[in-house]
Amino acid sequence: MSEFPEGTPCWVDAMFADVEGAKAFYGDVLGWTFGESSSEYGNYTQAYADGKAVAAVVPPMPGAEGQSAWCLYFASPDIAATAEKVKAAGGELLMEPMQVGTFGSMLLGKEPSGAVFGVWQPGDHKGFEKMAEPGAFAWAELFTRDAPTADAFLSAVFPYGAQTMDDPNMDYKVFHVGGSPEHMVLGRMVMDADFPAEVPPYICIYFAVDDCDGAVKRATDRGATLQFGPMDSPFGRFAALTDPQGANFSVIDLTTTVGDMPPMNDA
Repeated sequence: MSEFPEGTPCWVDAMFADVEGAKAFYGDVLGWTFGESSSEYGNYTQAYADGKAVAAVVPPMPGAEGQSAWCLYFASPDIAATAEKVKAAGGELLMEPMQVGTFGSMLLGKEPSGAVFGVWQPGDHKGFEKMAEPGAFAWAELFTRDAPTADAFLSAVFPYGAQTMDDPNMDYKVFHVGGSPEHMVLGRMVMDADFPAEVPPYICIYFAVDDCDGAVKRATDRGATLQFGPMDSPFGRFAALTDPQGANFSVIDLTTTVGDMPPMNDA
């Protein structure tokens, strides 16, 4: 069984045409160090924050070259069963379940509104070794133009409960596991007219930092594009960026909060 409850984000990775450039960028912005690349697994290279595994970077597979993007993996105790749920709920399997040595098994899918995601059934590699600390994964949000379709898919594939934010100006839903709203695992945001039509639905990864403004400056100094922010919120001070190779990500200082938490309603 997974050490992460089913449906919980447990890992992130990204393909980069310039892996060394990505390592230099994220090493500077997030303080990552990197292990040895694994030639047996396509030069997959793990990233570490304070010696704890937090992500990985890898060159594109032959024929899979394209814009870089971070991929979020959800935990599953039975990846074959999850694959069947993905298909039954209207999703697409971009990569069928595949054993990755003794590390575990993975699949890549696309939910019916268009966002790509992964699923991971752990073996020796359990997933994140730390979360919600500087340099590590903090949160994720699915940005979609078709909220009902995405919501129905997620609830059919994973054992989620959900709540909606009580805000007439924002259509925002939070999914949780274990029957407890306190165990929040994923946000869902509707893409409005501010998003260019050519931007497909995607899952945005938030990495924790100890200084949002400092991280933004390091990122933009290294060629990243600031999409919005830094912005204060009850959840932390955050900003959205696009790295020099086109991968979207966000940074958030979880310790700098402003305002009251918004009320949530059961969905």
